[in-house]
Amino acid sequence: MKKSLKDLHSADDVQKYLAEITVSLIGDRRKVQIITILMNGTKRFGELKRELGDITQKVLTSNLRAMEKSGLVIRNVYAQIPPKVEYTLTSVGYSLKPVLETMSEWAAQYKKGLRVTG
Repeated sequence: MKKSLKDLHSADDVQKYLAEITVSLIGDRRKVQIITILMNGTKRFGELKRELGDITQKVLTSNLRAMEKSGLVIRNVYAQIPPKVEYTLTSVGYSLKPVLETMSEWAAQYKKGLRVTG
């Protein structure tokens, strides 16, 4: 049975539920990379693939479709030959900027505290 906000009884439960939603939307490293690239503006599929480096077309397509379905990305198709497809963040996608910045700051602090043993 899927949870909803109505099923939650404490503030901790609500916070955990909302955090899980965020992780489900951007919990894949490739999605974070795609969002970061698109923060700088609209990109064509080939541009995204080039900037991401070692990603396969299948993985990129899958991630972009999932992000489009969840409302993070808009896919614009232009009727021309060859076909032109561009991807742009939605306002919801752009609203992830402070989330990603906070995650980056946390990771930097985490790395500073790491101790390599052995």
